[in-house]
Amino acid sequence: MPISAFFYGLAYLTGALAFVWMARRRGIATAGVMTLLQVGLVAGLVSANLAQWVFGGSPGKTVLGAIAGGYLCVWLTKRHLGLRRPTGDLFAVALCAGEAVGRLGCFFGGCCYGKPAHVPWAVWQHGAWRHPTQLYLSAACVLILAAMWRVSRSNPPEDALFCVDGALYCAARFTIEFYRVSPPIGGGLTVAQWACLAGFGFFVTRLWLLFRRERADALVCAGV
Repeated sequence: MPISAFFYGLAYLTGALAFVWMARRRGIATAGVMTLLQVGLVAGLVSANLAQWVFGGSPGKTVLGAIAGGYLCVWLTKRHLGLRRPTGDLFAVALCAGEAVGRLGCFFGGCCYGKPAHVPWAVWQHGAWRHPTQLYLSAACVLILAAMWRVSRSNPPEDALFCVDGALYCAARFTIEFYRVSPPIGGGLTVAQWACLAGFGFFVTRLWLLFRRERADALVCAGV
């Protein structure tokens, strides 16, 4: 088995275990929630391949496509099952932990590689010394996990971790994309960067709405 395939498989396992751990921690490890995990895994995998083929014009996978497709399918499944409690935080931890491992598969597989560079930590890939952008993304995900852990200790509203993860990941991916080999499509930005700009706006707006609603609920409870 290629070492890249090992890390890809380990990434899915890590994500699934992180999801189950979060579900048990929240006390919602029900059959319905476990169904959402299965839907998210399958839909994410299919969407990752489909989005890469449509927008990249080549075989492979894109994380942003996996997130978008998985989010839509999970949302539809929740409506079908009648599940109302937010589950975004579970997926946030799962996705971040999974990608932290999965990007090691990209590194050993030689995909998602960086531009030529002369930095001391450059790696030899595709005939040149390059930025190890796969490792940059892996490290970014570890830092985002740490940030989510700090936020979780302040007892935020449900789905806040999902929004924090989304906003920070979009910001990190937008920045790291400047060091990746990826053609721009307009304004000097790549497809991923435009998607990250849209995603960052979505997650920041949703996070603001969550905290505004929490403050409003607190005022109501206080009789203000």
